[in-house]
Amino acid sequence: MSADPRRWLALIAVALSVLVISFDMTILNVALPTLAAQLRATTGQQQWIVDAYTVVFAAVMLPAGLLGDRYGRRRTLTVGLALFGLASAVGMLTDSPGTLIAARAAMGLAAALVMPMSLAVIPGIFPAGERRRATAILTAAIAVGAPLGPLIGGLLLQHFWWGSVFAVNVPLTVIGIAACLLLLPESRNPSAPRMDLPGTVLAATGLGALTYGIIEGSDRGWADPLVLATLIGSVVLLTTLVLRSRRRPDPMLDLTLLAEPTFRWASVAATLISLVLFGAFFVLPLYFQSVLGTDALGSGLRLMPMMLGLLVAARLSERLVTRMGARAVITLGLALLAAALLFGSRTGAADGYGRAAVWLTVLGLGMGLALITAQASAMITLPPARAGVGSGLLQTLRQVGGAIGIAAFGSLLAGAYRGALDTGGLPAEAAHRAGTSVVAADALARETGQPALGAAAHAAYVHGMGVVLLVAGLVAVVSAVLVAARMPSGDGAPGPGPGPDPDPADVVADPAQADAVAGPAGAAATGDHR
Repeated sequence: MSADPRRWLALIAVALSVLVISFDMTILNVALPTLAAQLRATTGQQQWIVDAYTVVFAAVMLPAGLLGDRYGRRRTLTVGLALFGLASAVGMLTDSPGTLIAARAAMGLAAALVMPMSLAVIPGIFPAGERRRATAILTAAIAVGAPLGPLIGGLLLQHFWWGSVFAVNVPLTVIGIAACLLLLPESRNPSAPRMDLPGTVLAATGLGALTYGIIEGSDRGWADPLVLATLIGSVVLLTTLVLRSRRRPDPMLDLTLLAEPTFRWASVAATLISLVLFGAFFVLPLYFQSVLGTDALGSGLRLMPMMLGLLVAARLSERLVTRMGARAVITLGLALLAAALLFGSRTGAADGYGRAAVWLTVLGLGMGLALITAQASAMITLPPARAGVGSGLLQTLRQVGGAIGIAAFGSLLAGAYRGALDTGGLPAEAAHRAGTSVVAADALARETGQPALGAAAHAAYVHGMGVVLLVAGLVAVVSAVLVAARMPSGDGAPGPGPGPDPDPADVVADPAQADAVAGPAGAAATGDHR
């Protein structure tokens, strides 16, 4: 029999699921000031409204991949979506910063269940020849969510209350759950190891501590005792996890996956792309809103050239891989990323939006080519039986790369801004306040009737943005050179994995779906390579 004829509809269901998770990562960029004012949240509470999601998301990714492999990928995906919708409903209705922080932590847990499973279900429903295209479509959905978040947030805030940025998740998750249950066959690895409780604790606390330390380091300073203790503790915990994993025959952190050169270098590329992109995402909202004077919706609209570039890349990536090979396409994408960031770093205080529109289009094109191809190349090298664990490892590396990018570029921006800001003639307290952020400087300029201070703050911010984009561009250049020099030139193929692949009848766990994967095409779809 042929492969499941509903597989592309099933992919649409999964893509909708990850799109909801993806745009929720950035939708608070424009909503945070409004909800913070409505809930009377302190600065620390505002930070945790954002960071609770990130810390839990990074901490739970590895065990979530193992859970899906063992207990069913569709089941894990739908449970994650249900939890995400429930947590969004709580966030929508809350009137307390503490409750909202708890809801955001639950959303991070749910996202950790959804994100690795979204990629892990592909080997169970697609023949080997279609997996790269399917993974590319799914990765494009994840990538498109980043610029879509601020646009959706801006539209909602223009017409509704702040809770609407959470309310929009509820119907979308319901649709995603229904579509997954109706269209997606269940798949699992019957030989997957049982949950390793000590390993799970080590992974969750180690990755959580690492992410927390990086986030706090950019605010408290890297010499702060709490930051140092957290980072040192994370190194100890993660080192213990690595040593433990190397001794176990079926570990949760399967480092043998990194022995495959294509998976290793595609994962490195995806991680570096995440790190670099957070440089751009970090500086742009404030540039649009404070320097160019746009509102939340206008800020989201000004990110649309990046989405245009992404959509073009999504259409071109598979064709280019066929002609040039994955390594060349990833290198090309990183080179375009570098060119866009370096061009953007030359932005002046008097430049308008036109320059940003040009480099954002190229940024989206480079991001799409590099990230879509890197994730697809990494995933098609995985044996289907280890798809959940492998996807969890890949997404964990990307999440840690993004956290490092936020901390590093945030610190770089703050230092460059303060160093370039002219506060001559201001009292010490006012000068300190103006140096905390361009938003604070703008507010102070309005309060004191000193437009020159606002202009100086805008010039200083553009200088800081230029420094961040310059460094990010140089990292992209180095990344392109590394991938070109070290990544294998082959297209990648499913690796042998630790142990035999399970029988197709076991991988597709729903008996009603068994006939959909029978025969040669079904064996390819479920990963029986014997």
